[in-house]
Amino acid sequence: MQSRATSRGTPINIILFGDTGVGKSSVINLIAGRMVAEVSQGAVACTKFSKEYLLDVDGRRYSIWDTVGVDDRDMGTNGYLNAIEKAHELIQHLSQEGGVDLLLFCIPGNRITVSMQSNYRLFYEVLCGSAVPISLVITHLEREPDMDAWWSRNSNILEKYGIKGARHACVTGLPDHSQYGESRLAIQYLLDSYDGKGKYYMPSEAWFIQSMRAFGIFAPPKGLKGKKLVDALTKRCRLDPKVAQIVAKKLGRAP
Repeated sequence: MQSRATSRGTPINIILFGDTGVGKSSVINLIAGRMVAEVSQGAVACTKFSKEYLLDVDGRRYSIWDTVGVDDRDMGTNGYLNAIEKAHELIQHLSQEGGVDLLLFCIPGNRITVSMQSNYRLFYEVLCGSAVPISLVITHLEREPDMDAWWSRNSNILEKYGIKGARHACVTGLPDHSQYGESRLAIQYLLDSYDGKGKYYMPSEAWFIQSMRAFGIFAPPKGLKGKKLVDALTKRCRLDPKVAQIVAKKLGRAP
């Protein structure tokens, strides 16, 4: 029997995440081997919401979800709620489509920040309960003569932040760079190493409670509680009013 990982009819569901401007769109193009995702120029991000890219690569079909960056320095109450809403919708959708199979975490090689740790903890530890295979893709390595050498110098720093992955790929997303071909081979090897056995589901309410707690990582506004929180859960996130009350109570923020 053909495995799930190699069946073109059943895609491998991948969540691609990382800080805004890290080069997630370039990674998608690198995987595809052609321009399929718009790449931003400068600091303005192209990805406003989660977006799916269905790619057939070397006999495998991948459903890659490019997610909006979660960056605490730019987020107020509305930003947190919007991130929760979109992530909630994505988890619900993927639960109906076979679950989450693989996480790809994009990290820029030119900086390592606390917000990376926040992103990692939110997606890997909270949303997926540390139960989904995760690999790291290090981007922005155009100035590295030997891109793999970056990993030798910096992997211990990532571990200090609690960031670990089963595999990694050090890449450039610039098509005209001399090491672009090597980068494509590196990302293909990373994906080929996934055996297709990982799969993760989480009931929406259970995930929602955990993810709301996770926003303690990002120090959300203290005013988001009581009736204001319940209204947000029902109106913005479309939870049943009774469920919203339960969620708020479990968070210790009930009216």
